[in-house]
Amino acid sequence: MSKTFTTQRMVEFCDTDMAGIMHFASFFHYMESVEHEFIRSLGLSIYTKIDGQPISFPRVAAKCDFKSPAMCEDVMDAELTISHIGRTSITYQIDFSKGGKPVAHGEVTCVCCNIYHDRPPESIPLPPDVIQLLKPYLVEA
Repeated sequence: MSKTFTTQRMVEFCDTDMAGIMHFASFFHYMESVEHEFIRSLGLSIYTKIDGQPISFPRVAAKCDFKSPAMCEDVMDAELTISHIGRTSITYQIDFSKGGKPVAHGEVTCVCCNIYHDRPPESIPLPPDVIQLLKPYLVEA
């Protein structure tokens, strides 16, 4: 059975529309925030150096399916699992709920890359020690 990373987010006023409903775009910020909290919980950083070379995990795909509205000051539970660990990529699943009722389901895919200041990022294989930290959260198909 895979592990799940859980945390909470309160819907802030700035994340809502004029009706007080969480704006769809805010879910993407929340997904990134949950991902960063997860990565930090593993003792890693979203931006680090390996053998002196800066690496990071740029997003290459993101989507979010909405199930029910979240209102200003609602506290949502967020559960993160991993649906895929590839040679260079990781796909996260993030489920938001409040009071046990589904609010949204998001998916984010990022790629491990060398980061340069003078040229575009270059994808690289995920470091083996990072894969070992991620594997317990991989949902078995």
